Amino acid sequence: MNVAEFSKRLNISPHTIRYYDKVGLLDDIHRLSSGHRYFQEKDIVWFEFIQRLKDTGMPIKQIREYAELRKQGKATLASRHAMLKAHSSKLSEQIQTQQLHLEKLKDKINFYQSELEKKECLTESKL
Repeated sequence: MNVAEFSKRLNISPHTIRYYDKVGLLDDIHRLSSGHRYFQEKDIVWFEFIQRLKDTGMPIKQIREYAELRKQGKATLASRHAMLKAHSSKLSEQIQTQQLHLEKLKDKINFYQSELEKKECLTESKL
């Protein structure tokens, strides 16, 4: 599939795909004799993984390091494992922090809800 089909399938702009390729995140993208990129199913799986890393807060620089290790093959399995484990730990901490923030927000929402209900009761009792 070409860049347009690939971008439609992944719901991402062709510009982003070209950028990821330019910075070295996409590995071994086949090119047609015309020079145009030609993507395969394996490229979709890899791109989705890149997006997942990005969506979970991993910086492009670190994703690029991971991609470079991946290109080197099985000899880098331990390094890649360590990178993902460290990222997972960091993400878990962020989730716990966000969960605490969410609980505090819900407490405040419940407080306001309670105050609004009290106000409604007072208004209705005056009628």
